[in-house]
Amino acid sequence: KGPGVCRSGREDMALRCAASLAAGRQPRCSRLPRPAREGTVRWSSAAKASAVKINEKASREKILTLESMNPQVKAVEYAVRGPIVLKAGEIEKELRKGIKKPFTEVIKANIGDAHAMGQRPITFLRQVVALCTYPNLLDSPSFPEDAKKRARRILQGCGGNSLGSYSASQGINCIREDVASYIERRDGGVPADPDNIYLTTGASDGIATILKILVSGGGKSRTGVMIPIPQYPLYSAAISELDAIQVNYYLDEENCWALDVNELRRSLNEAKAYCNPKVLCIINPGNPTGQVQNRKCIEDVIHFAWEEKLFLLADEVYQDNVYSEGCQFHSFKKILYEMGPEYYNNVELASFHSTSKGYMGECGYRGGYMEVINLHPEIKGQLVKLLSVRLCPPVSGQAAMDIVVNPPIPGEESYSQFIKEKESVLNNLAKKAKLTEDMFNKVPGIHCNPLQGAMYAFPRIFIPSKAIEEAKAHKMAPDMFYCMKLLEETGICVVPGSGFGQREGSYHFRMTILPPVEKLKIVLEKVKDFHIKFLEKYA
Repeated sequence: KGPGVCRSGREDMALRCAASLAAGRQPRCSRLPRPAREGTVRWSSAAKASAVKINEKASREKILTLESMNPQVKAVEYAVRGPIVLKAGEIEKELRKGIKKPFTEVIKANIGDAHAMGQRPITFLRQVVALCTYPNLLDSPSFPEDAKKRARRILQGCGGNSLGSYSASQGINCIREDVASYIERRDGGVPADPDNIYLTTGASDGIATILKILVSGGGKSRTGVMIPIPQYPLYSAAISELDAIQVNYYLDEENCWALDVNELRRSLNEAKAYCNPKVLCIINPGNPTGQVQNRKCIEDVIHFAWEEKLFLLADEVYQDNVYSEGCQFHSFKKILYEMGPEYYNNVELASFHSTSKGYMGECGYRGGYMEVINLHPEIKGQLVKLLSVRLCPPVSGQAAMDIVVNPPIPGEESYSQFIKEKESVLNNLAKKAKLTEDMFNKVPGIHCNPLQGAMYAFPRIFIPSKAIEEAKAHKMAPDMFYCMKLLEETGICVVPGSGFGQREGSYHFRMTILPPVEKLKIVLEKVKDFHIKFLEKYA
């Protein structure tokens, strides 16, 4: 006690302290000698050696390893945020440290994140969400009355009039009513029932939930899920996670990525030999391919689903993003209804929409909905049960979704500003879609189909055999090798086509058209220059 403590006593105390630290406990070190300076303790060599030994004994084999983890999770791949994006993150860190590169910034053209690319939020949507988040603003003269009216209605549907409360698992009732009204307006009066509307955490949550409830069986009776190739990697990832069977059908690149029912039939018949195909997924407008399906094509698909008893999933998150003349968005729900009661009363259909795309670009709110029709009444109860496990989707995202389906109307004070902002975004996207198509098609060895809709170009690229051999030596897919070189030499991050699926021997990449026009021109010029040099190097 005090100055008279012997060295051996101090070492004993140090050993006990080391044992406590190794075991993860806070040591009682009040009797240890005071450190020479703040933050350092003088340990004897014996104490250090003991701490190492105790640490070795304390560490044991991990329970969770790559060998012991869920193999379905390990099988999941999501190219949009895959290795190329991780590499882009490493390069960004190097640039911040002052490491010299042939470029000054990384341009992440890999994902459809509109606001990250500089798109301005829609004022009215943000006003309503702000009012819901901080209701004291309802007394502020700075906010228009039509925004306040919507905010009050949403808050009245929330427990305690607060956006911070849980909602019903299916979503806030008044917002589901607004979604149903929106669908009826969009589809020219086709009836929509709020009870068939489920608010979701983005469209992805709804798609994964429906797939989860659809997948069953084992061996040859295991559920097969038909997906387009190229596809959005959410589908292959969800199928892997659920240990379902992925059944590919190929879009026709030579015919502007059209969907051919003969290809659906080929795919289905081949799949019946090894699984039970019972789900058909459609992405319209297409991601990554940007095609917009015409009415005849949708009718053919619905008839095929009816004939083969397939559950239809219609991913329609880009329904506002249609640019090409002569193209028009048709919802599967509307066409199904117009085909008559034999179809409308029998074909099971889940349709999806989101706040993340369109003219809104509100990815971070994670707002979305799905409409599910012709569901068996008992399955409806099972779906609500499954949704209740995650309690509810983000309530702020539900509020954002409400403004997408219940925007200002003519005669309201916010209408003129809203319509001006909406049309500006969509007209700008149409301009960038045409610019991207035209510039790519001027580059030798690149071919780009018309960007009829959505937010991406998916050009086919020629890769010389010498480059293919080098890619194999690096254990990379040829288009991954190409995209990695593009990133390392220009700072442009795009996603290789192999992450979306493509016909054997063809190579592509997906690039968003979201950057501002002037920056997009720079990106396209850099891609052109890189591609020409790449061909020269590997010719």
